[in-house]
Amino acid sequence: MLDSFNDRWALITGASSGIGAEFAVQLASRGMHLILAARRKDRMTALATDLNTRHGTRCHVVTIDLAEPEAGRLLYEEIGRLGVQVELLINNAGTGIIGQIENTDPEDVRRMLHVNLLTLTDLTLRFLPDMLARGRGAIMNVSSQAAFQPVAFMGAYAASKSYILHFSEALWAEARSRGVTVIALCPGVTRTDFFDTAGAVGWLEKHTSQTPQRVVKLALRALEKRRQYVVPGWKDYLMTLLVRLTTRRTAVNESKRYFRPPKEKKQPG
Repeated sequence: MLDSFNDRWALITGASSGIGAEFAVQLASRGMHLILAARRKDRMTALATDLNTRHGTRCHVVTIDLAEPEAGRLLYEEIGRLGVQVELLINNAGTGIIGQIENTDPEDVRRMLHVNLLTLTDLTLRFLPDMLARGRGAIMNVSSQAAFQPVAFMGAYAASKSYILHFSEALWAEARSRGVTVIALCPGVTRTDFFDTAGAVGWLEKHTSQTPQRVVKLALRALEKRRQYVVPGWKDYLMTLLVRLTTRRTAVNESKRYFRPPKEKKQPG
């Protein structure tokens, strides 16, 4: 595990907004230096400048599309050229798709699964051996409350988050005795642009949610305790327990009420 955040390096994917950007803010306040990786260079550059001004944080910005096949390898090699040791890897990058089957583009799903699954797995398995060799380090893989059940109208997304949860828990069991922690972060509804970009514009305004600040605060607290997973907020945690008490049929049918896309209005004539 990390003996200190101060003057260590963290790599954060999906760092241009939302939970990823908030991880950058809170880790910088603890004295960490950051490698920020995402597609939106302007946002990351502005964030890096702000964190350097406020905390003296060294930031390196990597503009990369993590849906591309070689993204994990390219990012790992870029960091190798920097000559820094990544003590904390936060695999936050992820996308979602919400919609009816006939309106879902298979190519969009492929790109989503590449980010959510393949790049996350690639980066985890590239950095984890380095951490094990040093006998310290941590990896946080961002999953979701959706990992605990099938979810209608976002089946591929929820399934990808289940993979992240199970993958991370297995590595936690393997790595914990060797000084390295692997933890899955499973937030519920959080105030980010996720739902708008996933195809459910305006959904967030109709439901209760928590802030990225609270999610990250609780995530880092769980990391320090070397937990295998964390669901921030007792209400969201309770929901993950309730789905275990009902039938799987009931759980997935109930999910249809939350994410059913609105019916398209027929055009006159």
